[in-house]
Order: sequence, then C-alpha cells, then structure tokens
Amino acid sequence: MGSISATSSIMFGSLLNQSNWVAKFQFGHRQILPGGAMPCKVIRCVLKDPDQGKAVRKQKVWHPQNVDLPPILPKNKKKPYPIPLKKIRKLAKADKELMQKGIEKPLDPPKNGLLVPDLIPVAYEVLEAWKVLIKGLAQLLNVVPVYGCSGCPEVHVGQSGHDIQDCQGPGSEKRRNFHLWVKGSINDVLIPIESYHLYDPFGRRIKHDTRFNYDRIPAVVELCIQAGVDIPEYPSQRRTTPVRMRGKKVIDRGGTVEEPKPHRSGDSSYLLAELDTFGIHTGQCPPESDVQKLAQETLEAYETVKSGVRKLMRKYTVKACGYCSEVHVGPWGHNAKLCGAFKHQWRDGKHGWQDATVEEVFPPNYVWHVRDPEGPPLKGSLKRFYGKAPAVAEVCLQAGAAIPDKYKPMMRLDIVVPDSDEARLVA
Repeated sequence: MGSISATSSIMFGSLLNQSNWVAKFQFGHRQILPGGAMPCKVIRCVLKDPDQGKAVRKQKVWHPQNVDLPPILPKNKKKPYPIPLKKIRKLAKADKELMQKGIEKPLDPPKNGLLVPDLIPVAYEVLEAWKVLIKGLAQLLNVVPVYGCSGCPEVHVGQSGHDIQDCQGPGSEKRRNFHLWVKGSINDVLIPIESYHLYDPFGRRIKHDTRFNYDRIPAVVELCIQAGVDIPEYPSQRRTTPVRMRGKKVIDRGGTVEEPKPHRSGDSSYLLAELDTFGIHTGQCPPESDVQKLAQETLEAYETVKSGVRKLMRKYTVKACGYCSEVHVGPWGHNAKLCGAFKHQWRDGKHGWQDATVEEVFPPNYVWHVRDPEGPPLKGSLKRFYGKAPAVAEVCLQAGAAIPDKYKPMMRLDIVVPDSDEARLVA
C-alpha cells in the first residue's frame, strides 16, 4: 500500500476537524493463490457525520490479474449436472407424491405453456442482435483472417496459424502434433448449435422416424420463437389456456390446434439467411474507415445475445445431451436416436437429456489471444504466458474494438511474454 503524502493528509485532517466527521479506513489484502491468480483487493473508506448519523461508503474493486478458463470436460464421461443431483431427486420425489395423491402439479408461465410478457421484448432484442452478430462477423472475416485445423476442432484468429503442438486429431503423431491449418469460416468462429423447430413444444415428441418432418434452426432463434417472437416462416402455437399436469403426465394440453404448413414466400430465403450462419453470405469487405465501428457493434451484439439468452433460460426450459452437443428447446427432449458419443450403444443411440447451460446453447469457443497480429506466430514453449478469449471477441478486438474489462483477466494482458530463451529462467 502506498503512503499518503504529507500535504494531502494535512488537508484531509483539517477538513475532518472543521466538519466533525469521523473517518474509518479498512485495508485488506490476500496472498497470491496457486496458479498465479490474484484475488480481488478492496479498499473501503467510511465518512460518518455524528450530527446526521449518515455514512457515505466508497468502494473500489480491482479485477484479478488473470483467470484460468473452465476445464475441458473429458469425452469418455457424462457431463456434470448443472443442478445438484440431490435437488433433482427431491423435486422428483415431490412430484411423485403429488401424483400418488391425485393432486395437480402447480405450474407457472412458461412451464404451463403460456408466455411471459416481460420476456417478449428480451426475445425480440436477442433476435435482432443475433442478426447483427452474424452479419457483422461475415464482413469482418474479410478483414481478420481465421484458420481452422482440418484434423481437430482448434480455431485460430490471426494472420497465420500458431505453432503450438496440441493437435489430437487423426495422424497428429506423424506431424508431431502440429495443426493442419486451412481457411476458416463463420461456423468456425460461431459454433452452430441447432435445434428442432416445434409448433407446439408441449405436443407429441419427435420420433426417430419423423425427425425429417421438422426444420433444424439455430437454438438461439428457436428459444426466441418460443419466448414470443413471431416469424411467419416458423409459426408457433400461442396458448390462452394453460397446460395441466399431474406428475410427469399431461392431463390437459390447453387445446389442440392443427399445425399449419410453413409459409415460404419469395422473400423468405433472404430472411432465413439472416437467421442461419449456414445461409449467411460472406459479404463485401467493409471500408477501412468503418471497420472499427463495425467491430464494436458486432461485439456489443455478441454481449447482448449472451446476456439475453441467459435471461430467457432462467424461465424457458432448454435440454442438452449429457454426452454430445445436441440441444433441444422445450420441456422435454426428442426421441431421435442420433447420439454417437460415449457408450451410445447402451442407450440405443438415444440422448441423455439434462438441463442445458448457457455455454451449451451459445458456446464461447475460446481461442488464443494474439497481442500482435503482425508479429511471429505463437510458440508452444511460451504457451503458459498466453491468454485466451472468445473467438467472436478476438475477431472484433483484432478489428479495432475496445477490450471489455471482463475479458482482460483471461487474456492475461498484464503478463509480459518473455523471449523463448528467457522462458526457462522464469519461475
């Protein structure tokens, strides 16, 4: 802690004597945690007026110096439950008791099929931000090159691929785990997570033989549709009578309406291209004077989509497979036998549905942060000094957008990257 200068301390003391205020300071510090992470340090200053009895508190918080990313889950194990297993069993036991007593299960919107009015504007905001995001990324990829490995899911944003030897794809042993870089696309930056579109989420489940009767659209778009967004090409049932359930059994669906056929007009292809990363065109290269503004708008749209999806998922149910990346928006998952992950033979190809997280619906796709895009490629010997950032944020940052404060710890901007000869001398 630095000491206060003599002049400032005299002036502050005279101010306290004139106004009869009482000053209390609280300084706190902690040691460096294992792994090099620095905890937050807090300094509090309390000024109290004895006459009025009111206190004015000022607090300043420093962000940690660096933060480790979430660990990569192994593919030969089931994903952990986002909700504790004890709580899941407790809720299931309560539903079973109500069912045995013949008591109807109390349901609140949207669990009973009705919309939540407060979340309808959020859904429209997320959908508009999603359009801005994929359109902006398609244009920024003409300015910032993106590379993907043809042997593994690794993605790198920069003028050339990195030299970090961490490829685990087929034939990686012959090339000493170096990546095989090819030109990437928007689907390498923004991982496409699709879901089946359902006219009635509380209707019949999708079976394996009927899976081709339903359209596959981005899970973010399907979540917005079920939250209240009306798209003529993808209609959705809007109930006025709530769904009634006894345990896990639906006793009243709130009315049954025949599903209309999707309306495909001449201009619908352009609208669908705005919603899907597979249909979005590369777009023209933006003028050099507009690149920074476009990057900032794209980054803000990315943050809007992420925060909006988090708000919607607090109310609307989204299921994810505990073994693969399949996602289904609705109260329960589908019955299509498409899972080919760990021990899928034991499940006859069926998915192991559980509650989804925001990262499964809108994955961040972390990539290595490049401080100098024009500099030499990243080296494997200096890997522990490099930071990471979401791929969308990395593209926008290299295009000139401002770095958000929450990404600075994971990017490790405060760490000085030594030369390759000096790395062995660093403790």
